[in-house]
Amino acid sequence: MTAREMTRPKSDFDALKQDLRSVYGGDPWHGSSITTVLAGVDAKTAARRSIPKGHTIWELVLHMTSWTREVTSRVRGSPPKSPEDWPVPKSDGGESAWRAAKEDLGTAQKELERAVDALKPKDLLRWIGDQRDPMLGTGQTVGTIIRGLMQHHTYHEGQIAILKRAAEKGKQATRTDK
Repeated sequence: MTAREMTRPKSDFDALKQDLRSVYGGDPWHGSSITTVLAGVDAKTAARRSIPKGHTIWELVLHMTSWTREVTSRVRGSPPKSPEDWPVPKSDGGESAWRAAKEDLGTAQKELERAVDALKPKDLLRWIGDQRDPMLGTGQTVGTIIRGLMQHHTYHEGQIAILKRAAEKGKQATRTDK
């Protein structure tokens, strides 16, 4: 049996669960996973604001964690609420705080995976919220918000990759300027 056959999902529901894991720490179709992109990012780079009024890598990680927790809550049947959308890092910006932020995203991801694993395929069609509110992400099915979170994370992962690359280029320029 080939590796491809061993990982071939047996249903759309299995594919959804596989994709959820892949986007975070596997081998997603689009390229690198979140954990791959975050690898090698130190606290200084994570806290660097490369674009005026733009978000830092650290802020993006906290934002992704916040929405992962909110989607997990909704998957488990809790009523939708507005998460702390753009939390501000509440630390000195040191390596241990940055490591804790990344670990918190990993913990939130594992909680979501467990919540999705507990679902039955028919649960993906359960509605969350009666009214469509794009800012709150309501008026959608459970399956839609899970896929939406993967899209959300992939979008922000791309931003992180660009910010990481810009920081690396900045370090190289600084080294050659001396």
